[in-house]
Amino acid sequence: MELPLQITWRNLDRSPAVEADIRTRAEKLNEFHDRIVSCRVVVEASHRHHHKGNLFRVRIDVKVPEHELVITRDPADEHAHEDLYVTVRDAFDAMSRQLKDVASAQNGRRRASTT
Repeated sequence: MELPLQITWRNLDRSPAVEADIRTRAEKLNEFHDRIVSCRVVVEASHRHHHKGNLFRVRIDVKVPEHELVITRDPADEHAHEDLYVTVRDAFDAMSRQLKDVASAQNGRRRASTT
């Protein structure tokens, strides 16, 4: 990525293991679009006081030329989001799909303009 990845933690302590997972997944986004300008990730716990059963929200905001893509995996969506790693995985999978679609559309426009 050209610009540093920004990770924000809300209502939970920073986890080096989860942060490493996020960094690895963010780097892999370059496979789907080679012109990523920025990537911001917000990791949020729904209730700070609970030790078990917390639901997590992950928001990913990626900017590429001409587009800003936003993915949010909300705790209301699934109970699987009691596991932060699952929530992170789901959010990055969704962002990968969006980046593929945007890259495909941009490549199609570039080919059409050169003919």
